[in-house]
Amino acid sequence: MRKLFTVLVVVALVATLSPVAFATNGTQLIGIGPISRSMGGVGIAAPQDAISAVFSNPAGMCFGPYCPTSQFDFAGTIFMPEPKAEITASGQTTKANSRDNNYAIPAIGFSVPIGEAESRWRFGLSAYGVSGLGVDYRDTALDKNDAFFAGTPFESPLAAGIYTNTQLMKFAPTIAYQALMNLSVGLSAQVNYSSLDLGDGTVAAYSYGVKLGTIYKPIDPLSIGLVYTSPQKATYNHVFDFNNNGRRQNLTLEQPQEVGLGVAYEFFGPRLLLETNAKWINWSDADGFEDFDWDDQYVFAIGAQWEAIDHLFFRVGYNYAESPVDENDGWDGAFGPFGPNDSVDVQGKSLPRYYYEAFRVVGLPAVVEHHITAGIGYELGESLKLNLSYVHAFENDITETGTAPDGSNAKIKSELYEDSISFAFSWRF
Repeated sequence: MRKLFTVLVVVALVATLSPVAFATNGTQLIGIGPISRSMGGVGIAAPQDAISAVFSNPAGMCFGPYCPTSQFDFAGTIFMPEPKAEITASGQTTKANSRDNNYAIPAIGFSVPIGEAESRWRFGLSAYGVSGLGVDYRDTALDKNDAFFAGTPFESPLAAGIYTNTQLMKFAPTIAYQALMNLSVGLSAQVNYSSLDLGDGTVAAYSYGVKLGTIYKPIDPLSIGLVYTSPQKATYNHVFDFNNNGRRQNLTLEQPQEVGLGVAYEFFGPRLLLETNAKWINWSDADGFEDFDWDDQYVFAIGAQWEAIDHLFFRVGYNYAESPVDENDGWDGAFGPFGPNDSVDVQGKSLPRYYYEAFRVVGLPAVVEHHITAGIGYELGESLKLNLSYVHAFENDITETGTAPDGSNAKIKSELYEDSISFAFSWRF
């Protein structure tokens, strides 16, 4: 056990230092680990490994396929987002692709009984990248500092938000208790290390919260899960000069509260597992995201796992959530003799309307909605299991129209699609 903890700490440190930037359900991955991801991100009712139990529903540690033994999971995701943007102003259209980046996202987790192997108490621990968003249009056509009023004291850039990078790593010690043969409850502490870079350097912050969950099995093949995650607020000190007054100001970004419900059913014994999840993500009340006009998301996911022959598993899934980024049209971004005609207050900082909208659309393009998923798993004996998944998020866009600083008609557009591949091995002991 001491060796296991040593390995966990080392990998957790590596995970914390690994760069991530992505977006699926808002800023959040649809699931953690290839089993959950290949099944559309489900796991609230019947998580199939230790990582997704801690991420989806901590009560799942009492009913997983690894019970009553222990399990250690190591997973990795290669995430490949493809954002691009387009701005029309002053009668010209400017397009650019964000720099291509493939991001490595590690995840580790384990679940063990407390005391005897048949104990009703279980302890788990996971560390994983779970949330992030970013674009990089530096040195592209959008990175133009004299698009408006060139050569005058009022010279202004074409866009805001040409470089953004926010990421969050979660460290989650978890405890679960099987109160009855068909009922379990769980609690996960959420310790988050996050960073934000808006082009003036990276600023780190910590945030904290809890995840509470329960699973009830009214009959043996049926599982019903319910989970709640508390809001988790991080403040980034001196992160960006929003007011263009030579001093950097703070910005608070809050991971929103969530409520999730899952139902799973096993057919033909354990050969076929079907699960569906519904989740509410409260972006509209989360500091930072509320300021940038994000709406709540209702996430719907469905997944299936089929053991075709002994030890060989095939998985498919689908995940949908409407884009949380509001589309605003008809705004007045023009500058008058004394400055912007309209400004927006963001946590005490006044942003000209045009650059506020550009920042929302160009810098925070969390607009993908439909995901299809697939995967495969194979058990090598009784103790080792290998899993692989693929997720594709279909291209979606956000387009806004208004007035540019020079009074011309303006259109701001972002598009995004994503691909990712995940792998994992699970060691049961």
